[in-house]
Amino acid sequence: MPKTLADLVTLRYGIETDLGADRPADGLLAQILDRRSHRRWKDDPVPEDLLQLLFACAFSASAKSDLQQSGVVVVRNKAVQQKITDLIPAMPWIATAPVFMVWIGDNHRIRRISEMRGIPFGNDHLDSFLNAATDTALAMQTFILAAESQGLGCCPISNVRNHTDAMKDLLGLPPHTFPYAGLCVGYPSREGFSSMRLPLSRFVHDNTYNEATLEADIDGYDRRRAARHAPPKESWRDVEKWGEPEFYGWSEDKARQVAVTERDNLGPFVRAQGIKLD
Repeated sequence: MPKTLADLVTLRYGIETDLGADRPADGLLAQILDRRSHRRWKDDPVPEDLLQLLFACAFSASAKSDLQQSGVVVVRNKAVQQKITDLIPAMPWIATAPVFMVWIGDNHRIRRISEMRGIPFGNDHLDSFLNAATDTALAMQTFILAAESQGLGCCPISNVRNHTDAMKDLLGLPPHTFPYAGLCVGYPSREGFSSMRLPLSRFVHDNTYNEATLEADIDGYDRRRAARHAPPKESWRDVEKWGEPEFYGWSEDKARQVAVTERDNLGPFVRAQGIKLD
């Protein structure tokens, strides 16, 4: 069992550290450092009053200029939940989640408010999309942290963006909205997996962006991560195209993943929803 935050930092990054060694492994920082995604659930339902309380926490998150351009559709209809699962068959945990929801970027509401007040909407450009996406990400992550504090587990589903037109129809999304991510919620039936992260040197830059140690950092991370959890050979991506390397690490896997074009439907969908990306 971790005794200090340093134990949790070491677990998360795979590098021995005394960062947080003077702080016990409890409270909010410990919860964040030890957070995991979950895909297997107990049969216990999530109480409705708790769910609403978590939404109250979620929409207390920071919001750009107090415009509050986020929202969520709770999929209470199990037939619809199954239809979404059928669109994403590689993720059967969508169907089994006690609660499934889709978080949406909502640039619709503020436009309606402009109409209500007889004032033109003057921000028909890319920043409106970015602000709505950011507000939604902040609200969803706040929901996740709040849910985890109550013993719930969550699994975000970005794959809903592969099926934007279907999501629009299934969820009744109006113009100037877009599906941001799905989210499975429930009481976990097993311990989740702690995904090792890149070293802080790849995230934190002093004064200017610095990638002087990028290659060494990535190589070291690959080796540490593989030592803990090496990807089985049967999970290697596109072996027919890219071959079988002597060492298959995180960076090889992710390079192969992003080599495949995905979600090129999103820009056209967002534009069709009336959001300009110029």
